Amino acid sequence: MSETNITEKVEELKIEDQQSSSTTTTTATPAPEKPLGTGLTVAQRVELIKLVGEEIISEENLEKLLTAKERLICYDGFEPSGRMHIAQGILKSINVNRMTKAGCTFVFWVADWFAMLNNKMGGDLNKIRKVGQYLIEIWKATGMDMENVKFLWSSDEINKNANDYWLKVMDISRKFNIPRIKRCAQIMGRNDEDDLSVAQVLYPCMQCADIFYLKADICQLGMDQRKVNMLALEYCDKLKMKHKPVIVSHHMLMGLKEGQEKMSKSDPESAIFMEDTESDVNLKIKKGYCPPGVIEKNPILDYIKHIIMQKFEEFTIVRDEKNGGTKTYTKYADLEADYASGALHPSDLKPAVALALNKILQPVRDHFVNNKEAAQLLKTVKSYSVTR
Repeated sequence: MSETNITEKVEELKIEDQQSSSTTTTTATPAPEKPLGTGLTVAQRVELIKLVGEEIISEENLEKLLTAKERLICYDGFEPSGRMHIAQGILKSINVNRMTKAGCTFVFWVADWFAMLNNKMGGDLNKIRKVGQYLIEIWKATGMDMENVKFLWSSDEINKNANDYWLKVMDISRKFNIPRIKRCAQIMGRNDEDDLSVAQVLYPCMQCADIFYLKADICQLGMDQRKVNMLALEYCDKLKMKHKPVIVSHHMLMGLKEGQEKMSKSDPESAIFMEDTESDVNLKIKKGYCPPGVIEKNPILDYIKHIIMQKFEEFTIVRDEKNGGTKTYTKYADLEADYASGALHPSDLKPAVALALNKILQPVRDHFVNNKEAAQLLKTVKSYSVTR
């Protein structure tokens, strides 16, 4: 294709984006009083999504979008890059179910090519795809609402419409300089000072292109992916696109060691993995950072707030009468207050946390024991070396 033809094609794609925007964006109107097809009002749908988003850009645009459409495309991409921990497994399942209840079709972009670009699993695409199958198998066992979830493999889907996809990647790459793209290195688990390969510089341009390729209404990824989502909004501004995706960024669950802002797959002691045994979970929680009376950056409290008290209506601490007796909490704020005051001690808290996490993980363990194909899949994935 000549340079002239490439430029013409890019301009055509811009026009299509703008036309699509003008047809899907409407003037804001008051939220309807009667429920939509979801059985929820717009206000109720917004509140559900706010439970997912630690940050939403922007809530005003989200309400407009929900007023205009009953069924939204919500996207998240993930690299098949190793074993799954509870942040990616349980927390993601909780968030997906809230998004689908709010009227979203949740599209998982299985980023196998991206994992290869990022040298995960040694860049072996066959291993990467096997890991992707394992992750999907886990989500099936967590109670995720699979009726409203789609899994799309990037290598398959891009090849179906390669011309448009790569033209979009090229156009994004033309709009930004190298320093701006390197600022997105965090999305790959790296930083802008790392010695990035050319492939890793291309990676953010591709992830940005995914949003438009999938025609996503909502980008529902973690706070660690915020920079590339902001890149997408900047790209919309450069093209003067009226329809912009709404960014709903969820909380990043802490690692178990002191100072770890997020779990790390490459450090098994810092994370609870979805197929960890009961004794694994007990030991990891027992060793987890949880200083008495300290609320800030306390991973044990983080798991209670974002996992346990989202899955259960009650959380019970069993202890001797001399230590205050058994107490049941229905609100996280009450538990936090007791912990801050010293009325609740780590030695009483940790066994209850381990018990609750094991209860949550048991259906996944059972699935990988009782299903022969799943068991073989887990055995295969465990044999792989995780590469950074």
